[in-house]
Amino acid sequence: MPKSLLEQLPEIVARGRQQAEKILESLEGRHRVGLQTREWVLPSRDTRDIDWIAAANRQAHLDAEGEADWTNRLVYGDNLLAMAALLAGDENTPSLRAKIDLIYIDPPFDSKADYRTKVTLPGLELEQRPTVIEQFAYSDTWSDGTASYLAMITPRLILMRELLSDAGSIYVHLDWHVSHYVKLVMDEVFGRSSFVNEIIWKRQTAKGDITQGATHMGRIHDCIFLYGKSDNRIWNPVFTPYDQKYIDDFYRHEDPDGRRYQLSDTSAPGGASKGNPYYEFLGVTRYWRFSEKRMRELYDQGRIVQTKPGTVPRQKRYLDEMPGVPLQDLWIDVQSIQSQANEFVDYGTQKPEALLERIIKASSNSKSIIADFNGGSGTTAAVAEKLGRRWITTDLGKPACMIMRKRLIDQGARPFLYQAIGDYQVEAAKSAMGRSFRVGDLSAIVLSLYGALPLPVEENPLRNLGAVTFGGKKTLVLVDSPNKLTGDATLRKAIAQRDNLMGGWDRVVVLGWNFEPSIGQSITALNDDRLEVLVIPPDLLDRLKKKGGIEKLRGQVRFSSLQYLTVKPIRRERLDGEEQLVVRLDNYVLLSPEAINLDDDNRQKLVRVMNAEPLALIEYWAVDPDYDGRVFRSVWQDYRGNTANDDDPLRVVAEACFAVSHKAGERRVCVRAVDVFGFEAEVVQTVTEPKA
Repeated sequence: MPKSLLEQLPEIVARGRQQAEKILESLEGRHRVGLQTREWVLPSRDTRDIDWIAAANRQAHLDAEGEADWTNRLVYGDNLLAMAALLAGDENTPSLRAKIDLIYIDPPFDSKADYRTKVTLPGLELEQRPTVIEQFAYSDTWSDGTASYLAMITPRLILMRELLSDAGSIYVHLDWHVSHYVKLVMDEVFGRSSFVNEIIWKRQTAKGDITQGATHMGRIHDCIFLYGKSDNRIWNPVFTPYDQKYIDDFYRHEDPDGRRYQLSDTSAPGGASKGNPYYEFLGVTRYWRFSEKRMRELYDQGRIVQTKPGTVPRQKRYLDEMPGVPLQDLWIDVQSIQSQANEFVDYGTQKPEALLERIIKASSNSKSIIADFNGGSGTTAAVAEKLGRRWITTDLGKPACMIMRKRLIDQGARPFLYQAIGDYQVEAAKSAMGRSFRVGDLSAIVLSLYGALPLPVEENPLRNLGAVTFGGKKTLVLVDSPNKLTGDATLRKAIAQRDNLMGGWDRVVVLGWNFEPSIGQSITALNDDRLEVLVIPPDLLDRLKKKGGIEKLRGQVRFSSLQYLTVKPIRRERLDGEEQLVVRLDNYVLLSPEAINLDDDNRQKLVRVMNAEPLALIEYWAVDPDYDGRVFRSVWQDYRGNTANDDDPLRVVAEACFAVSHKAGERRVCVRAVDVFGFEAEVVQTVTEPKA
């Protein structure tokens, strides 16, 4: 008979602790997980007006990068790896162990939810299933039902505890599917004595999930568990407004100016035993709440009244001076998001800003670091930004990260970093093939799935070269390492090997995992028709793990071509001692549609849009006017739905026109675009100085 969940729970927690301990032990190692900065975002969303003050401020932020003690960050990738990187720290940011004052997470908790992403393009709507990397929280998390979910969340909660400061609190937002089991895990991780509250949030006003023929009550609430790291946790009292019935019942009196008040007792309970003063006031002698001096001051201010001679004087307590009702654990006054709300971003699990505002105000201070490791729609980061807190948010879904980046730009956030997990495929390989895996083992698998035979070991010490012979033509195949971004240097090396290795080859194919965003420009510049660059499917390792081996995948793996971006010649124009840059998009070529998780019908629809209006595929684009080749610093952005630039919600503007400080000599301008599926491409142009 299989074990019940309660019987499995000790084993699940023990394995979770072992997994977390291995991660913590690896933090001191040479190959610890790191974060790669993809973009330094300086929000600027209006191109129609040249705002010289804003331009100067953006330049000041550019000059100050790296000098401040903190930069907010949005991280794409598995939150387990993101937390490992934050605990490890790097040359730019010290370890955040015991530095975070508040963590709020809203992890996925419905195993039957439809996690398909709807992609709306001009004239059609597509449904894309997440890539397998993104499906981690939706597939592996539920492979064995709730037991898998608990196995997923346990090591993550342990790392969150490591990140929390002694003054820190964690709020975990769940519903009826798994909340009671997660509560048991949290008792183990944080300690039962660290439990503070179970908050009940009424997220729907009526009906809930009641449909015709339903045999259960409507499910209209979520649970939020609050735990503290210690007894020292930050707590700022929060008050909610009185309801109208309470006001009508207790604040029945009004001054001539309309101020409502109630009359409260001035006599002191406990009398002499409590040390209360005893004196005569307005003809009444007894123990009082206030000293005689204070009682006289209140009387002179008109705040002590005697309704008739001989009665005990009473104190006026004005409604507009009362803070409200101390916050309770039943929250029925925070409404869920409606589609017409200003904060609505059309994300399935979006939570209202009022909910996060209450949590952040209660459990953090002005300089606190707030973290959300299931960022979703970005509500936590958006509210933390508005309240002047420092923040980190992560998500493993590219659509979520795009929504968060746009939302923060839209509200004029302070500059922040957009980062990704370094060596993501290496970590995935360790998960699929064991911690002792070697890159050469992985390369051999990729060569085999491509249909290439490995070259002799004396010519192939890294085990990443193979050969395909067909129709009398010889093709050299090079598999690049998942440890690096495939770029111009790799392509030149591949061409040299094609021309010189073992007497030369007719052509060379480079298979890469991760690419420099400028790879398309590099391919164009090389202009070599005997060079082909293809993408290794990002879900290959997961498919290997699920299928149970290479033989079951043979013939089913597609290696796709790359996406790339082109722009018109960029113009620099002198304006009153400053410069104006004019950047115009030319064309965007999407990654092979076969690499996108669509059914055949949706794929054909996509091809029609690609051919008719390729720029409509762009979700977001940005410009760095002084690209250093390392960190992309965007000082101008546009994205679909940005009404500051145009009124078309389905297209970005094709032209950017904005002011920058004058620079002598050449200017290296980088343009980066992200398409509706989350793929990135960039192009760099060197532009000569305009004549004065």
